[in-house]
Amino acid sequence: MSERKPLTSYRAPGTWPVWLGMGLLRLICLLPHRVALACGRLLGRFVPATGGTRRAIARRNIDLCFPELSPADRDSLAKKHFKALGMAVIEMGLGRWAGDRHLRSITTINGVEHVNKALAAGRGVILLAAHFTTLEVMGRVLAQEIPPFDAVFRKSRSEFMTELQRSGREVSADNTIEKRDIKKMVRSLREGRAVWYAPDQSYNRKGAEVIEFFGVPTMHTTATSTLARLGKAVTITFFPMRKPDGTYEMTLLPPFEDFPSDDPIADTRRYIEVLEAHIRRAPEQY
Repeated sequence: MSERKPLTSYRAPGTWPVWLGMGLLRLICLLPHRVALACGRLLGRFVPATGGTRRAIARRNIDLCFPELSPADRDSLAKKHFKALGMAVIEMGLGRWAGDRHLRSITTINGVEHVNKALAAGRGVILLAAHFTTLEVMGRVLAQEIPPFDAVFRKSRSEFMTELQRSGREVSADNTIEKRDIKKMVRSLREGRAVWYAPDQSYNRKGAEVIEFFGVPTMHTTATSTLARLGKAVTITFFPMRKPDGTYEMTLLPPFEDFPSDDPIADTRRYIEVLEAHIRRAPEQY
């Protein structure tokens, strides 16, 4: 990537609405936690009215993944999803600005010993996540429980938005790695570091295979298997969940055994099966 610039250098008029939104978000994050999340739910109620394409995509995905639900239940799930997206905006701010003590007080974390044990043995660890709406704020909590780790990010078309996302993630992570920089990921893993990686979204066929997801043929990257092999790393899945009372629970599962195998597609299926099981616990948060 090109040389980075500080966020304060982005002052063109086109950035002003984003800065205004960030200022408002900063103020909301000062409110009591439940009040801040209520603001997020309110924001999420307006998304379907202003984003017709996003609404249609969300409803189509729900139709495909949950055909057993009635039309009324699918409508209800779609509404819950947009409320979760609204809360995710607030949680993005909390991930950037909230205090460690506050985040620790509203989060239960299980299974962190799996990561610390692998790192203590000198193994690199792939922290295998997925794009749940609570992911950013939970990165902060994870950073309090394990040694410094690296985080993967996806470059945006906008340099400003890329830096905004990257700098926010660096509040949790020691270093950030662009998702196409496989060499840097492998180097970190071989140095015995943890790398936070979410491979559940694939937008092209390069390094991807068609694998069923909720019974629907879907493009999935098989890069996790390659990373684990080249980085000689342990692979540990972790999933965050927002509970009804506004607190959080994060679970890190035991490392995959016999991973990677000689079959990257089979390896990817194992991850997808675990991912599906967690999504079913709180589908609106994915």
